[in-house]
Amino acid sequence: MIKTLALKKHFQLARHQTLHAVDGISLEIAENEILGLVGESGSGKSTFGKTLIGLHERTSGDAFYQGEPLPKKFTAADHLRYSKEIQMVFQDPYASLNPRMTVLDMVGERLSLRGMARSEVQEQVAYWLSRVGLHPDHMSRYPHEFSGGQRQRIGIARAMIIEPKFVVCDEPISALDVSVQAQVVNLLEDLQRSMGLTLLFIAHDLSMVRYISDRMAVMYLGTLVETGPSDAVFFSPQHPYTQLLIESNPEPDPKLERTRSAQILTGEITSPVNVGPGCRFSDRCPKAMPHCSNETPEPIAIATDHIVACHLYR
Repeated sequence: MIKTLALKKHFQLARHQTLHAVDGISLEIAENEILGLVGESGSGKSTFGKTLIGLHERTSGDAFYQGEPLPKKFTAADHLRYSKEIQMVFQDPYASLNPRMTVLDMVGERLSLRGMARSEVQEQVAYWLSRVGLHPDHMSRYPHEFSGGQRQRIGIARAMIIEPKFVVCDEPISALDVSVQAQVVNLLEDLQRSMGLTLLFIAHDLSMVRYISDRMAVMYLGTLVETGPSDAVFFSPQHPYTQLLIESNPEPDPKLERTRSAQILTGEITSPVNVGPGCRFSDRCPKAMPHCSNETPEPIAIATDHIVACHLYR
């Protein structure tokens, strides 16, 4: 379905300063699969998703959709063509909605641009509002009249109304209350199953990603450090960074949480500006070796579909 080969996205900050937001990502997402992409803030997850679907121009590398190469720089015609099958649910449900447009105009805009009659657009919008858990009467309201969870449901309805095949969910639950997060995740899972969608689910919460995704990819400072089946990565992490991420998850039982001795990930993520060779995680890694700081690790398959980029497994 979706495949990238050494995809890079760099931003030129100044004459001699380059921000390596995404630095050589090779990844494949199968049809009807949910791939969870996790990592700290600043690791490049959202930039990867936006570059993949053409919201950012690729610096280098290749991207393919159903075997067909995607253009390096999307034109208006490319966006119109691929928007029928590729959509995105954005992180901030308020910033992604036009405050001057009603729900009917926002959700039904894609149908109107394709020449559908106004009455048919209203029927489709009413149907999709009901499907995401909102009342059809809400189509006459504006974004500021809704809660954060309701606005995110509107964003999901807007993305799904044209029945795409591939959807990038860019941290769709990070701005929501904990009580609402599970509702939105269950909604996405239900839509994925009923519509046969392929999802790239970007999030911080490892437990939530494991719950919804078939495979998990861990990203650090623009690179992938570990990919594999969700249960394998969550219960048997191999990369030191993944291990520390898993250990940082609190136990749901307060008594166990007080007694467990977990190694906490310390320090801040390294600056992505003018990144040199070597493992990106070497300055924070408790298992770092001398050559980690100057030799970039190659991805190594340690099990079926479980890949780790670490010198420990060389």
